[in-house]
Amino acid sequence: MKSLLSSAAVLAVLSPAAFAQGYSDSARVIEARPVVERIPIKREECWNEQVRTYENRTVTRTDTGAAIGPGTVLGAIIGGVAGHQVGSGRGNTAATIAGTIAGGAIGNQVDRNNQAQATEVERVPTTRNVEKCRQVEEVREATVGYDVRYVYNGHEFRTRLPENPGPRLRVAVDVRPALPDRAPPPQPGPRPPRY
Repeated sequence: MKSLLSSAAVLAVLSPAAFAQGYSDSARVIEARPVVERIPIKREECWNEQVRTYENRTVTRTDTGAAIGPGTVLGAIIGGVAGHQVGSGRGNTAATIAGTIAGGAIGNQVDRNNQAQATEVERVPTTRNVEKCRQVEEVREATVGYDVRYVYNGHEFRTRLPENPGPRLRVAVDVRPALPDRAPPPQPGPRPPRY
């Protein structure tokens, strides 16, 4: 029994932290200074730009540009001969002219119906909107925490916290017995709260 008690006493002397007790209290905040960092941010910037280009357009033409086609000439000749055969005397000239005009009109219509359609490709200037984009890098300032000075039990402490604690800060206090036959170890300050 005696050895059991002496073992317990040795254990108590060697490990005072095993018998420590803790509680929480509040400390007065002296200063809470924001910690500001510059953070690079990338973003995309886009805009529309007008670009002048050319585009190909297909155009179909039926008019070859000739004033009188071969059908018109042949129709006028045939119409004139037919009109000359019909008329006699003074009416002969009028019939010839009328036949020439009618034959020319009929031949012209035949020319138009028989014309091959010409397909051409034209380069036409045009303007269109083109979207252009680029990466822009900006630097913004952001508060990443607070350097806090506080007083507890007449001692000043410092810590960094993620948020501003306000006028009072909750602190954790550990209490443990002092070791006998030796000077008491320096007492550590309260532990800042963990987030």
